[in-house]
Amino acid sequence: METEDRVHQEAGDKDSHKLLYQTSFHEIPGLYPALLAGLTITTQAGVNSQLKTAVNNQWVAAFISFVVGTIALALIILFTKQTLPSTQQLQQIEWYKFSGGLLGAFFVTVIIFSVQQIGSANVFALVIAGQLLFALVFDHFGLFGFKQSPINWGKIMGVLMLIGGAYLINRKG
Repeated sequence: METEDRVHQEAGDKDSHKLLYQTSFHEIPGLYPALLAGLTITTQAGVNSQLKTAVNNQWVAAFISFVVGTIALALIILFTKQTLPSTQQLQQIEWYKFSGGLLGAFFVTVIIFSVQQIGSANVFALVIAGQLLFALVFDHFGLFGFKQSPINWGKIMGVLMLIGGAYLINRKG
């Protein structure tokens, strides 16, 4: 967090991405949690795929995965004494803001199915290419509360290179 604050203070919010290029790799804000998330999501795909084989149903496997995750989150909320929103607060939230769980259920279920069909590296190469393509659009327009960041040729080339990488990873032979 300290590095992130320094990045924003020194460069200003508008130019913080420029300072990242001048920062040593290990000082990039959120680097290690993001790498850990990559590890966990790939591990989750394998574990959930094995669960699907054990229960012989991708939908049931996804459901079990979400139940276990829900119980873990409930325990964290309980033991860390998090404040819960009131019914009135929940009623004031726009409906689409509750769709994250549906999107997560779709993602987990598709991964459970796909990883057994084409393998982990192939699935995640395609997932990352798709994520970055849509992330560019979401950032460009500032959708869903993302900080607006215009598309430029460098970003387009980066995404095209990643799509090319996804192609090479998925290519037969």
